[in-house]
Amino acid sequence: MSIVRWPVNERPREKLVARGAHTLSDAELLAIFLRTGFSGHTAVDLARGLLHRFGGLRQLSNAERSVLCNEPGIGLAKYVQLQAALEFGRRYFAAELPRGAGLTSPGQVRTFLRAQLWDRPYEVFCCLYLDTRHRVLAFEELFRGTIDGASVHPREVVKAALARNAAAVIIAHNHPSGVAEPSAADEALTQRLKQALALVDIRLLDHFVVGETEVVSLSERGLV
Repeated sequence: MSIVRWPVNERPREKLVARGAHTLSDAELLAIFLRTGFSGHTAVDLARGLLHRFGGLRQLSNAERSVLCNEPGIGLAKYVQLQAALEFGRRYFAAELPRGAGLTSPGQVRTFLRAQLWDRPYEVFCCLYLDTRHRVLAFEELFRGTIDGASVHPREVVKAALARNAAAVIIAHNHPSGVAEPSAADEALTQRLKQALALVDIRLLDHFVVGETEVVSLSERGLV
């Protein structure tokens, strides 16, 4: 049955307008971006099928273009729409930490970092550079790895921090597995970077590990 024949309070767009976007299921939200289905399938049917086959929004967003475009009802145009929606979300949260803004809470940093890193299929190591008053100077992706890890070079981190004239740094990386629990290697890296930055009078304030549903602070665990 076409969506236009559904009860008004069950149609995704009307439901969003009447009750708010937070009331929609993942499939209903995805259907709004997809806009249309294909022969015999509504946009919601298409969305449900995609989420089931790929295992969820995160896995769907990480799908290769060639794989996703070969799905029934999905072509290049819809692939582009989905990628644009994801990038829109990243930039929205990036605007929450504009250059010169002061950091007011760990939660603010968590929200920003999760938006930037949670859906990456490979490991990414990033730095947030701050001035003496902990105002944002820049955010930068420094290293990119495979699904297993990224090679982080302390010398390059120090060099980048000095180039930004940073007084303090917050580092972060994601775990493509989705599990944010820091590893022994993460703890060892934190100490190496802390010592390297201290040699040039730059403070390491925190190291965040970003997972699918959680962002862990090593500072809060007493590991920085």
